[in-house]
Amino acid sequence: MAASCFNPFRLRKTKSKSLSIPSSSRSQLNIDTDNMERKRFDSLESWSMILESESVETWEASNEEREEWTADLSQLFIGNKFASGAHSRIYRGIYKQRAVAVKMVRIPTHKEETRSLLEQQFKSEVALLSRLYHPNIVQFIAACKKPPVYCIITEYMSQGTLRMYLNKKEPYSLSTETILRLALDISRGMEYLHSQGVIHRDLKSNNLLLNDEMRVKVADFGTSCLETQCRETKGNKGTYRWMAPEMIKEKPCTRKVDVYSFGIVLWELTTALLPFQGMTPVQAAFAVAEKNERPPLPASCQPALAHLIKRCWATNPSKRPDFSEIVCALEKYDECVKEGLPLTLHSPLVNRNAILERLKGCVSMSSSIPVCLTPPRHMFPTKPAYWHLSTIKSFWHEQFHVRDSLGWVQKFNKITTRYPLPVVAVRIRSKNL
Repeated sequence: MAASCFNPFRLRKTKSKSLSIPSSSRSQLNIDTDNMERKRFDSLESWSMILESESVETWEASNEEREEWTADLSQLFIGNKFASGAHSRIYRGIYKQRAVAVKMVRIPTHKEETRSLLEQQFKSEVALLSRLYHPNIVQFIAACKKPPVYCIITEYMSQGTLRMYLNKKEPYSLSTETILRLALDISRGMEYLHSQGVIHRDLKSNNLLLNDEMRVKVADFGTSCLETQCRETKGNKGTYRWMAPEMIKEKPCTRKVDVYSFGIVLWELTTALLPFQGMTPVQAAFAVAEKNERPPLPASCQPALAHLIKRCWATNPSKRPDFSEIVCALEKYDECVKEGLPLTLHSPLVNRNAILERLKGCVSMSSSIPVCLTPPRHMFPTKPAYWHLSTIKSFWHEQFHVRDSLGWVQKFNKITTRYPLPVVAVRIRSKNL
């Protein structure tokens, strides 16, 4: 069981505010161990995690305070802290015999503006997380409100953040296959998020978590909002190094701010570096918003990936692709890599229908036509035409009832069986062309 990984202790219903001091008969090792545990315990106590019994009972008995997502504190065990922020701490824990992460948010009572902001972020994060279900979105489990401390319980992601993972890698060392796998996880999670009308607004490598299987999940929805509400909201809610220029300028944002941030994350995957190294966050924001600067793309970056990154971080939000298009492009890149094919730009270079019409006018239904992998130059003098093989196969079967004498049918069927989706070019050889 996950509990064996650490020594948990439970939320206690007690008025006691101290631990018993070890007796002098204990060994020095035991004394040191107990002192360390006491420090950890005292640190947690300041967060009101050691709840007084009557307070817990009163809170648990109050129907109006309970929500559908309210945690059963009697089933919650807290372990070691592994991350922290300005107003929050994140601990390992066990909830109902399951390994979890427990985010504790300390709401200050003496700062009205900060208190109001943190309470709103808590409500927003819980409201959004509790309705999201996707393999690439961190799973919400429960939450609780016990002023001045609120907590959110989610699945535990054992491998930490994507930024931590990249920090352990040599620059430019990730393989194209690994880059695509991680990028697909992120983009699929974001595609789902946008399909639910949610804008993340703080997509970055520190908010992307890895599990035991090295799958990525999108996390931290404290600054997220529904798209209809985000349009009415101004202000920079994200992190400067990943922030879209329109957010830096405090303009109303759309879902395309997440696409910009994804472009920066994709750059991180290709380099393993922190974006805008050598700059402070404010300097990075100024460079993006006022000078239209972006992190330098390495020469080793695949041209197709470089093209996608540039589209994602375009200055004009309307020029950035949707995540559905990003997922489609990355899936095709991934298929090409797995089949040992070169990555091709995922953009329509010529109109497919126009090609079909020209071919129909040139080819007899009974012609014997060989197929090769280069386009005729006089039809496409500057750029090749790329079709899906499924489209080519359908066109072949419907339009080219060819004889089998040259073996082209068998060869074509072999290609389509081995490469069901990669993008290839087709040349139709005919005297009429």
